[in-house]
Amino acid sequence: MRNAMFATMKKLGITFSPLHPVLAAECKGVDISEPISPEVADAIHDGMDQYGVLVFRQGKAMTTEQQLSFTRSLGELEGLYTKIEAEEGRRLETPLLSDISNLTPSNKLLPADDRKRQFQMGNRLWHSDSSYKKIPARYSALCAHVIPPSGGETEFADMRMAWDLLDDAMKEKIKGLVAEHSRIFSKGTLGFQFTEKELHDFAPVRQPLVRTHPRTGRHSLFLSSHAGRIVGWPQPEALMLLRELTEHATQREFVYRHVWRVGDVVMWDNSVTMHRAQPYDDLKSPRDMRRSTVTCGAPALAYTEDLPDLATAA
Repeated sequence: MRNAMFATMKKLGITFSPLHPVLAAECKGVDISEPISPEVADAIHDGMDQYGVLVFRQGKAMTTEQQLSFTRSLGELEGLYTKIEAEEGRRLETPLLSDISNLTPSNKLLPADDRKRQFQMGNRLWHSDSSYKKIPARYSALCAHVIPPSGGETEFADMRMAWDLLDDAMKEKIKGLVAEHSRIFSKGTLGFQFTEKELHDFAPVRQPLVRTHPRTGRHSLFLSSHAGRIVGWPQPEALMLLRELTEHATQREFVYRHVWRVGDVVMWDNSVTMHRAQPYDDLKSPRDMRRSTVTCGAPALAYTEDLPDLATAA
């Protein structure tokens, strides 16, 4: 199968150049601003299975239509959900793109006390996109429109390697555990104040602590700053275990840091990675990134062979 994959990529003129010893590669030979064929989409899926993170150096930021077209070619787009917007309202023309910026709808810098700015500070914590949804995200594709003069990089950590390098005792300990994820946990650690409606909308969901990739069958840790409880565990022990696992999973040898260029599109598989943004002077310099997201299509518990009784858990 692997030989067939390489033969197909060679025929299509697609290559993957590794950017890190354990994850991330630059995808060359395809212009994702143009419609892609099913064969090219299959090759990209294969690259994602192997590397977890793919970088497309486009040289020019994609339009909304181009980015959504590319993302749709790889799967079903994530549905709408409650977001914290700038006080002036939503900046982008479609809610199918997440506005990962420090800008108001009039493209001015968000003030220090803006709720969206404060909420987005949580992006600097290690997380997996939409782990707070019953059906989490599969792929996230982030396009760089404006980058700051310094800082603002994005780091990715390989949750497959993190699982592989746990000792057998820890693997046995955590297989079958279920964590509760919510933006209340992640943003709350930074002191963000939620409204009653937000507390209702952001109610925790359950995710396996160890998940199985539906295409490759590989195990990986399912960690995120959104995880704040472990079902059936006392809270202090749960938080200590989550912290211990996160520290293990984000060792430097597991982490690729992406330095952005305008026009870059970086796509990652949330089922095998965590990521976080790096700080920059957001009160002085704009950073305009736009994310489209492909859904997993089913709860992560459904892909977890060690949790047969929990696949239908609330």
